[in-house]
Amino acid sequence: MSSIIVRGLDDHVKQQLASQAKEHGPSMEAEVRDILTKAARRPHIGMALLSVARDVGRVEELPVPTRDDVARAADFE
Repeated sequence: MSSIIVRGLDDHVKQQLASQAKEHGPSMEAEVRDILTKAARRPHIGMALLSVARDVGRVEELPVPTRDDVARAADFE
């Protein structure tokens, strides 16, 4: 079985994980392992849609617009 180390984790995130682990019963390590396992197994919605579209056919005919816009900061005023 493999192991990873996560550096630079925000203290607030660690506190939330500890709280969730206490609520769900297992250790914090088991809680994180469960979260990562579920996240890794979840299908990527974009790839799932592309797969379905390819099964239907004619995907290659869909126009793909060029992205030449520049990202800008949101103005909430």
